[in-house]
Amino acid sequence: MPGRLRRRRRPQFLGAVIVAALCILGWWVEARFLAESGWQRPMGQLTSGRYVVERVVDGDTIILEQNQLRVRLQGIDTPETVKPNTPEEAWGREATEYVNQFLQSADWQVRLEIDGEPVDRYGRHLAFVWYEQRLLNEELVAQGLARAKTTFDYSQSMKQRLRAAQLSAQTAKRGLWQASSDAAESRR
Repeated sequence: MPGRLRRRRRPQFLGAVIVAALCILGWWVEARFLAESGWQRPMGQLTSGRYVVERVVDGDTIILEQNQLRVRLQGIDTPETVKPNTPEEAWGREATEYVNQFLQSADWQVRLEIDGEPVDRYGRHLAFVWYEQRLLNEELVAQGLARAKTTFDYSQSMKQRLRAAQLSAQTAKRGLWQASSDAAESRR
């Protein structure tokens, strides 16, 4: 009978060693590969609620006063204006200016709604930005200053809002869609 007890302990000990080795391997992989890819852990937690915005980075990224948290507008993508080694894209300045005007009208105080994945691969918090009944993410798309990105993890109701806003901008040939429609017409 004592032999049976020893046999049972060996698999438990071996299992504990394997788990410890996997934890160490996971830590090493995270430290080495994720740091090289540019991914960063977000500083602080972000929950749905009211916040004060400190500044605008570009058309789809803002910085909050609280802990300098970087927030990426969920579900949209605006043309680049500040990305290193990337030329400034058409409509990028207009998108950034629109965000500035939106935030000024809100006295830089907004309500953030977390819906779906909370953080992107670069460590930025993801949120929908509201002022009263206005949704900044949706307005940027409706003005043709951003594209809807509906492949990411967030609610179907928000995806439908952004799709409808993009269809409206495309139909009216606003912003980004004006440029593509002009280019298509010049090829005819």
